[in-house]
Amino acid sequence: MNARSALFDLYGDHLRSRGGRASVAALVRLLAPLDIAAPAVRTAVSRMVRQGWLTPVRLPQGPGYALTAKGVTRLDEAARRIYRSGSPPWSGRWHLVVLQPVRDRTRRERLRSDLAFLGYAPLSDTTWLGPRPSPELEGLLDGLRVDRFHAELEGDPRELVARAWDLASIGQAYEQWLAEAEALVGALPEDASDDEVFATRSRLVHGWRNFLFRDPGLPHELLPAGWPGEKARAYFEHEAARLLPAAAAFVERELQ
Repeated sequence: MNARSALFDLYGDHLRSRGGRASVAALVRLLAPLDIAAPAVRTAVSRMVRQGWLTPVRLPQGPGYALTAKGVTRLDEAARRIYRSGSPPWSGRWHLVVLQPVRDRTRRERLRSDLAFLGYAPLSDTTWLGPRPSPELEGLLDGLRVDRFHAELEGDPRELVARAWDLASIGQAYEQWLAEAEALVGALPEDASDDEVFATRSRLVHGWRNFLFRDPGLPHELLPAGWPGEKARAYFEHEAARLLPAAAAFVERELQ
């Protein structure tokens, strides 16, 4: 877990519900149980400021950083997918995004990465498919010529899913994550301190959050029977909730 990823997890899982801001000193203390050193925290914060996720603020505890509107939108969208909150039933219609060609390679690769994060898969270099529109899409496509459609497929949607996403690979990743998560949580002593619980839960959430880059959150009716993601999700939700009180107590103490 690098410092930037840990900061996203920290703001999304703890600080978003506490005003979305913290002092630099508190950020350093909060990431210490994850063996992330102060210079790495400060470097990651600076990078997130340049990327528009955080903004400097003056707090009673000293200099700090708060989430921007862009950061709030990203974390709220991620939370909906991580904890399965606010996802409406699937309408049976797909969201198609047809882009103009992007010639700049760096921007093109960033765009592909961001679209995949939002749950879209490429049907071609310029046409992307998602099970539903993402709230973040508007800002992501700013400045590009884009055509968007809601469309019904003439054919078997499962065949389309099999072409667009590698479900076998995603399913194997869920099985591997579950085995590693059980080992991680199982190694936590019964008398673990709050900071130890925070570190374990942070690693649990971080590993699960990585599926945002792989799993598009397809409707259950399009997934294979016995989908490994369901068992993995049940374990994550149970353990994340069980470990939350002690982890939250650590966060509250360090914020003060």
